[in-house]
Amino acid sequence: MVDQSELAWRLLSRRHGAQLCYTPMLHAQVFVRDANYRKENLYCDVCPEDRPLIVQFCANDPEVFVRAALLAQDYCDAIDLNLGCPQMIAKRGHYGAFLQEEWALLQKMILLAHEKLSVPITCKIRVFPEIDKTVKYAQLLEKAGCQLLTVHGRTKEQKGPLAGVASWEHIKAVRKAVGIPVFANGNIQYLSDVEECMQKTGVHGVMSAEGNLHNPALFEGRNPVVWEMTEEYLEIVHQYPCPLSYVRAHLFKLWHHTLQVYQQLREELAKAKTLEGIADVNRDLKLRCQEEIANQKEGEKPKGGLPFFHWICQPYVRPGPKEMCKENGTSGSEGGMRGKRALEDEDDGNSDILSKNKQKKKLRNPNKRFDPSLKPKYAKCDHCGNPKGSKCVFNLCRGCCHGLLFKTKYEKSLLWKSGQTEMQEIERTQKGDVEETAGLKEGIDTVL
Repeated sequence: MVDQSELAWRLLSRRHGAQLCYTPMLHAQVFVRDANYRKENLYCDVCPEDRPLIVQFCANDPEVFVRAALLAQDYCDAIDLNLGCPQMIAKRGHYGAFLQEEWALLQKMILLAHEKLSVPITCKIRVFPEIDKTVKYAQLLEKAGCQLLTVHGRTKEQKGPLAGVASWEHIKAVRKAVGIPVFANGNIQYLSDVEECMQKTGVHGVMSAEGNLHNPALFEGRNPVVWEMTEEYLEIVHQYPCPLSYVRAHLFKLWHHTLQVYQQLREELAKAKTLEGIADVNRDLKLRCQEEIANQKEGEKPKGGLPFFHWICQPYVRPGPKEMCKENGTSGSEGGMRGKRALEDEDDGNSDILSKNKQKKKLRNPNKRFDPSLKPKYAKCDHCGNPKGSKCVFNLCRGCCHGLLFKTKYEKSLLWKSGQTEMQEIERTQKGDVEETAGLKEGIDTVL
């Protein structure tokens, strides 16, 4: 998990049943280049309690990946190549799940790592829509030298509101087809899901990401109150510090259901600048929830369709596109048009179709108008619809332009390598011709 499985959170998870943890996804190229990045993300996080530990990298160059792994192998029990990240940043950087079609490159990366490293090499993948192709993909990685495979039962397109349900059938097929240990990932919200998944798929272990973020005691089979988990987590952070942004991100997940009830606490958490400030917000949350518990009527049930009351650690089921449209009061077509980061014209003054951010601005300043005619019109990126860069000759935004540049450089490097190979073959051919000519001349001289 990017920036979500730092040492403090790993220790909290281990205290409550987790037996194996992964570091956050680290960028191999930055890890090789930047000593401070290595220090902040791994070297300073050495802790005897934090084992067994797998260090996870994203990479698309065999040499760079192996160099990063060699720098990390003394601090962990295995190195993992992330082939499952489906986010836009992975698409732009050409790594994660966006490498799953480049089998020759992946084979080379795993082979080289298997030869050079003293610790096992593992992979985390997403599935293809076709089970047969997923099985062949897994077998290729196993043959290349992968010694443990984690299979997330969703395709790279299944993310956000489109996440849907993970396919355990794909995972089961992979488990039967390979001879290495297989971990399952997806649909894990309770300890009972862990047991059911292992029984149905036959896997050797189960990984949880979202479920663990909403309930760190998932593998313990408990659903504690949110302030109890927060207090324990903050104690660990005092001992093993991490950026405050990580702490906030964890608490937004942990308190998700409670913040729907006490929305003022969301703003207080966002404004907190120190751990003490965050601890104060947690105490306020605890007092409000305890007061609500004291005033609770006998036989009262949780609201909002939740399995437990909002102050209990429990999973968050992300709504699908249609449900999100209903929550926002828009139709399916309108919901689709108002995609993330899309540049769409908005009518002024109608709060039903204004974004949440603009509704807040409207509350602070009722006279504020959001008339699109008053705003300058920006040319859009040909790929994603964001404003295009003013100097980009390809009519792309900054992110897409960087992705194109990276892809172009990558293609040029492949072309250069193939050119070098051809030159070497030509040189060998010319050398052979010269040797043949010299041999022929010697033969003629002998005859004469």
